[in-house]
Amino acid sequence: MRRAEWVGTRWLGVGLAAILAVVTISLAVTGRISLYINPDSTWFAVSMAVLILVGAVASFALPLGAEADHGHDHGDAAAGPEESDAEHQLLTPAPPSRRPAQNARTAGDSEEPAPNEAGRSEAHDHVRHPAAVVATVLGGAAASGVVVLTLVLPPASLSAELAMSRDVGATPLFGGADTIQLAATGDTASFGVGEWATAFATATNPDAFDGDAVELTGFVTPGEDGDFDLTRLVITHCVIDAQPASVPVIGAAPPPETGQWVTVTGTVRSTSDGRLEIDAASIEEIPEPEDPYEY
Repeated sequence: MRRAEWVGTRWLGVGLAAILAVVTISLAVTGRISLYINPDSTWFAVSMAVLILVGAVASFALPLGAEADHGHDHGDAAAGPEESDAEHQLLTPAPPSRRPAQNARTAGDSEEPAPNEAGRSEAHDHVRHPAAVVATVLGGAAASGVVVLTLVLPPASLSAELAMSRDVGATPLFGGADTIQLAATGDTASFGVGEWATAFATATNPDAFDGDAVELTGFVTPGEDGDFDLTRLVITHCVIDAQPASVPVIGAAPPPETGQWVTVTGTVRSTSDGRLEIDAASIEEIPEPEDPYEY
């Protein structure tokens, strides 16, 4: 039973960490790590994965169950000063009148059990609560399942359904002052869906963008009045912070299927109510690109 507990502890610690490290390095080698994190953070993720693997290999130098031995020698250390004092009393000559009584006390002390031994017996007799055991087993099984799935399932990008579920109708948080400044000066040649979404949402003079030519790639999500939105997920660090950015597209009848990746070529138009949209000249359906996110 104890051995099974030790093996389980080693698996939940070193085992799962080593598997995740191997998966991270494999994704970096195959160029698919951008499906999960910002490519600028690849060097950090790979460095940490290598350190974890080194630690996993080094852990084999520890005997199985070494984790459970932590702190068991503290009682012996605490007994050191007492033993030193007893030895000092025995070795130091005492006055003749006091020597017999002192010897009697020493003999009586030797018959009493050492308090640190009693404490160690209590520590070894400690029994874990059944609820703690169940929580550990369930948590370990869940963590193991997630890690094993990373080995079995192929790398995949976040779905259009997830992007729509995260859409709260707000401007993407990544849009900064540099994006707004470039948009105001008309330097939008390098803009992706994310930058245009920020410009569309914050434009104080929509007419300034009227007539700008664009060529954007993204996937289709439902829009208003039978049109569609061109959407792209934008990540700052990893897919956990992914935010959807969308721009409205008109001129497609009927619109492509939701979730379909397309390249839209057209012109930015300012509407009578001050909104901006893309008037599509052509819409080409394409497969999902190798790098489906914007950063």
